[in-house]
Amino acid sequence: MVCLKDPLVQKVSDLCEKISRLDSLKPSKDVDTLFTHLVLTCMPPYPIDVTKLCEKIQEMRSNLIRLCGEAEGLLEKHFSTILGSFDNPLDHLEIFPYFSNYLKLSRLEYNILSQHCSDVPSRVAFLGSGPLPLTSIVLASYHMTSTAFHNYDIDPSANSMASRLVESDPDLSKRMLFHTTDVMSVTDAFKDYDVVFLAALVGMDKEEKIGVIEHLVKYMKPGALLMLRSAHGARAFLYPVVDPCDLRGFEVLTVFHPTDEVINSVVIARKSLDLPTHSIDHGFINGSLMISCKCAEIQAFNPLNQMNMIEELAMEDHLS
Repeated sequence: MVCLKDPLVQKVSDLCEKISRLDSLKPSKDVDTLFTHLVLTCMPPYPIDVTKLCEKIQEMRSNLIRLCGEAEGLLEKHFSTILGSFDNPLDHLEIFPYFSNYLKLSRLEYNILSQHCSDVPSRVAFLGSGPLPLTSIVLASYHMTSTAFHNYDIDPSANSMASRLVESDPDLSKRMLFHTTDVMSVTDAFKDYDVVFLAALVGMDKEEKIGVIEHLVKYMKPGALLMLRSAHGARAFLYPVVDPCDLRGFEVLTVFHPTDEVINSVVIARKSLDLPTHSIDHGFINGSLMISCKCAEIQAFNPLNQMNMIEELAMEDHLS
């Protein structure tokens, strides 16, 4: 068992304790300093398997992921409020301190998606879009310029803030739609989408995440693509992990673990073509367990071979 004797685990545990003692997780000097230190601690490659953590550290990790999620939500609300005060919010996205990371992550996801999708999707869903839907905005603006983006969030205030960011843009205001609902209550509407993006913090632990995935495989149309964000190594202290073999009813196509400042891993999977919609009940079909994931056959795909993500992005020049 990996426990407190591990120097990285000890450092992460100390930071978690300090973060837990904060009066508020709203953006401030103390909050920014602690979370920056945490991210920098977890970013370098580190040979750790979070499934082998002892119970005490597992509890700490679960608590830390929830703290990170809360802080991330407050950070996005803070900057969405600021951006919403401008006449043309999309002209000022670079004020968000992690905007360059979203540019890289969105480009990474689009490159991976392009390997498995011959045509540009006409309709996609983004689940857990939040008050600052940067992934949808970047993809819609630079990569999928004719695609309709249906953004789902359970928080009405988040959707209100998000829609304010695009309402002044004549193109995006027509192609960016916002739905206030729990994704677990969405059913037949999922059949309308060619691609479904699942945000990293929709399903804060393994059980919740698997529940969302099981719901999606019931209602997504056969052949549709599911794009998920996961985490690998020490980065799993920041975000939930999606194991490819958790994707029952899907064929896992690509798993990619970045090693730069893009924190999230990317997983793309296809809804099984031979699986009728509504036929799954908690992973069982006609009483038999179906696992379409081929863990040993996942492609060793590196999107960096297709496009150097370290080079300066042309879109950044456009925004400056």
